[in-house]
Amino acid sequence: MEKTYYSYEEFVRDMRELNHLVRDYNPDTLLAIARGGLTMGHFLANAMDTRRLFVLNSIHYEGDRKLDTLKIFNIPDLSDARRVLILDDIADSGETLVGVLDELERRYPEVEFRIATLFDKPGSLIRPDFTIREAPSWIDFFWEIDPLG
Repeated sequence: MEKTYYSYEEFVRDMRELNHLVRDYNPDTLLAIARGGLTMGHFLANAMDTRRLFVLNSIHYEGDRKLDTLKIFNIPDLSDARRVLILDDIADSGETLVGVLDELERRYPEVEFRIATLFDKPGSLIRPDFTIREAPSWIDFFWEIDPLG
């Protein structure tokens, strides 16, 4: 399988662009999908000077192998939110994002949800509202490859 390494330097440059793209949406809440959206969430929360950063968990991959099931758990209470930006590193198959969005819209029909990713793939089931790059191959993110040196 061909893989592309995504460096910290590329990430910082792309996060600056993503921060600019989402500015007009003006989310009141950031929701990172663990683990892919965690680093994005931390950076955007600091850039936006907000502490309204929440996390939910989903499991649909083991390494680079997609599982037959999608587990979504630890969904935060978003009842006081109005505009939530869902963050994930990539819209690969799109199954995770579709599942997360369906569950959130079912629980919080009065909340507006938008999705931001660093990468998307043309065959994804869902198109992010905000994205930076098209994935040329499997992406090895620096936080997966270099976690502690």
